[in-house]
Amino acid sequence: MSRIVAFGEIMARLATPGFKRFQQTLPGTLEVTFAGAEASVAASIAYLGGDASFATALPDKVLADACVADLRSMGVCTRNILRTADGRLGLYFLETGANQRPGVVIYDREGSFVAITPPSTYDWSAIFEGAEWFVISGITPAISRNATEVTRTALREASARGIKVACDMNYRRKLWQWDPTHEPRALATRMMRELMPLVDLFIGGREDASEILGIPDAGSSADALASVAQQIAAMYPRIRHVAMTRRENHSATQNNFGGLLYDAVTDTASFAPLRAGQPALYEIAAIVDRLGAGDAFTAALLFALTTPMLSAPGPAVSFATAAGCLAHSIKGDFNYITRDEIQALMHGDSSGRVKR
Repeated sequence: MSRIVAFGEIMARLATPGFKRFQQTLPGTLEVTFAGAEASVAASIAYLGGDASFATALPDKVLADACVADLRSMGVCTRNILRTADGRLGLYFLETGANQRPGVVIYDREGSFVAITPPSTYDWSAIFEGAEWFVISGITPAISRNATEVTRTALREASARGIKVACDMNYRRKLWQWDPTHEPRALATRMMRELMPLVDLFIGGREDASEILGIPDAGSSADALASVAQQIAAMYPRIRHVAMTRRENHSATQNNFGGLLYDAVTDTASFAPLRAGQPALYEIAAIVDRLGAGDAFTAALLFALTTPMLSAPGPAVSFATAAGCLAHSIKGDFNYITRDEIQALMHGDSSGRVKR
């Protein structure tokens, strides 16, 4: 079984119940779970039965113990989580949108452990022992200047060991604030373009390609996305695969969702889902929680690429897209969806009937 290592920040997510607004909830009770892009990827891979390890820095305090226990309950290897005395647990607050009202995310991550722990503190040899893939996202370098250096060091360490790198761009404008001499998009563009030459698998959406890589947004059609993927691979010769999600937003609670996997060696694009052999989209009419759906797509794609029965481009993107679709039905960032449930949707079972 191929080991997949993810590095990033795990934090507490504090969400209003249901679709309530902050003003309706506070003072009062918020729902607390754990979240973080790379942590979500590791958790989803492990839940599917893969070999996933998560590395980060966390406080040597009881709240962080709960974080670690949560990851372990999903099957994630946590032995390379660094526990230190300096820093704090990062937070984000969520107000879930409904219909035409968008959701709201408020970050509170300044001074978190990943933000301040220097690259030399981590034991990279131990972190990468036995790894085939390394997963990072564009969220980690957005946290702080130090987190950018940690990301750069991690990519170099992985590359030096011949480990393949998967990067989910995940552009978050609200986070790229650590250099006041650059506006967020310019800072993200400069930093991420420096890291992209070390990437083997790029994952993102059309907004990531447009905002950060400067590729004109030609829309969400299958042909347009295939062209974007081809351009990304041409810009960065090390890239073997480009994976992209296709999303049509009708409202906060109604989206259409699909996926693409481009193989740079064969110059071919595979899509999911397919109807009558043509690219189509899953219709999601009542979203429960869309946060973490992209992480579920990334996790399922990596699981598929390292699983012989699923590793061909067509099955891999079908598996990833079905996982991303189903993640919209799960409350919280972690994707509690099984391999059997994903494969049932892959093979056309979208009825949602009760299993008796």
